[in-house]
Amino acid sequence: MSLVPIYLIRHAHAGSRSAWVGNDADRPISDKGSRQVDHLGGLLVGSPVGQVWSSPFLRCVQTVEPLAAERKLEVRRANELAEGADGDAMLTWLLERADANPAACTHGDIIPKVVRSLLAHGMKADVGALSQKGSMWVLDVRKGKITRGTYHPPMS
Repeated sequence: MSLVPIYLIRHAHAGSRSAWVGNDADRPISDKGSRQVDHLGGLLVGSPVGQVWSSPFLRCVQTVEPLAAERKLEVRRANELAEGADGDAMLTWLLERADANPAACTHGDIIPKVVRSLLAHGMKADVGALSQKGSMWVLDVRKGKITRGTYHPPMS
């Protein structure tokens, strides 16, 4: 079985949670977030993304919409990627979709837990459980197991 990537994306900058009036799930990305989305798009040029998944939260959907549009794919929403979701369950869910080379956008409360768990189970990585807004982990899957993670920080 060959190596397949999963692209695990933290949503782009969406301004201050405390300054937002309304349902937090409806908070959009900011101008800075739009620039981060452009940067992520550049990182993914030529990558074999076959599906685009997102938390139902607007800021996640907006982070991956340009990628989906460029690939002529739909943005599929999944509660498994929502803020507050269980990291282990999300990881199992992602691995079930690995053969489709998914790009999945989620939140900063989940990614560090997932990366720490992967590191504890033998994943190789050059850095620890980073998860800055607008960043991405490329997780290499071989024979159903994530063997390596490469962190791509947001644009500076």
